[in-house]
Amino acid sequence: MPVQISQSLAHELSHAFEERQSEIVALMRAVVETESPSGDETGSREVVALLAHAAEKLNCVRSVERVEVPNMGEHLVVRAFADRAGSGHTMLVGHTDTVHARGSIVVNPWRQEGNRLFGPGIFDMKANCVLAIEALRALERVQLTPECAVTLVLTCDEEVGSFAGWPLLERIGKTHQTKCALVLEPSADGKVKTARKGTGMFTMTVEGVAAHAGLDPGKGASAIVELAKQIARLHAMNNSGTGITVNVGTVSGGTRSNVVAAEASAEIDVRFSTEAESREVVAALLESVPFDGRVRVKVTGGVNRPPLERTEKVTELYQLAKEVAKALEFDLGEAQVGGASDGNFLAAMGIPVLDGLGIDGDGAHATHEHILVDAIPRRGALLAGLIATV
Repeated sequence: MPVQISQSLAHELSHAFEERQSEIVALMRAVVETESPSGDETGSREVVALLAHAAEKLNCVRSVERVEVPNMGEHLVVRAFADRAGSGHTMLVGHTDTVHARGSIVVNPWRQEGNRLFGPGIFDMKANCVLAIEALRALERVQLTPECAVTLVLTCDEEVGSFAGWPLLERIGKTHQTKCALVLEPSADGKVKTARKGTGMFTMTVEGVAAHAGLDPGKGASAIVELAKQIARLHAMNNSGTGITVNVGTVSGGTRSNVVAAEASAEIDVRFSTEAESREVVAALLESVPFDGRVRVKVTGGVNRPPLERTEKVTELYQLAKEVAKALEFDLGEAQVGGASDGNFLAAMGIPVLDGLGIDGDGAHATHEHILVDAIPRRGALLAGLIATV
């Protein structure tokens, strides 16, 4: 039977983190100061080496695999605790890449200000990569063996679409009897995420008819005017009362002010809460009909991540986490957010996913990115306790 986390056992787990706080912070600092922007092969390998070395020291770890990704770096797969027959496994999911360019550590150095630890990528999500390994260590330290085996997967390309990370997650998810996935993305306001919107990325290109804007404007068909009408049509979906949002992030077109524009294009981001909404917004894009019959409208792109929906099994997983948090004497809230993560892929496979289990903080992708020092033992014990109760 899965372990029940009593208040005394919860405090033991929390104490295991408190005793190692200085070592944990030191490893977090080393990982943060080893810059690893997406696509930086050297930085990726160096960060993975630090985390792999920490994992290899644990008796509960069965294997550590570094998966080479051309032009990106390495994924890290850590398997821990013996797999009992038929018990399946729990996936822990995170990423080692950041959005911060190399050299950001000079402008935004590692530092502590009161209860806050700062540094590029610390919140999203380098500190949480360390937290995952320390959760395994805490379980080992209090001699608590989970019912399920544990597989930690840290990808190196999450911030740029997980084009190599997703196949790895899918393979691991399918190969094993996966009970659930616990995603170490950061926590805003201490809440876990029980739903995330899916995402799509599209490009709309319009081919018009050029003409002299003064001599023969009627002979032209403006690609810019057509694109503007298409944008207005798409943005009306934001007021539909659904979970669909459409954002045209960039627009370009035309050549000179006195020429009716022969071409125009836009980059479009879409979000949706359900598979039905995904189909609706994709159809609205891919089946675009020109307002002006003289122009051509072409749309390319597609869904990047499916939605993570708040299913009954996700709710059950959240309730388990709430019970562990209660034993730790805090209330665990939940949130449903517009941003996507690698958990979306696993949710689409029917795997229950609980996201946002990382350390409290703020400033993802910004220069004020930070975590809260006093949240490290609390979130670490929450993660370890949840692994044990699955």
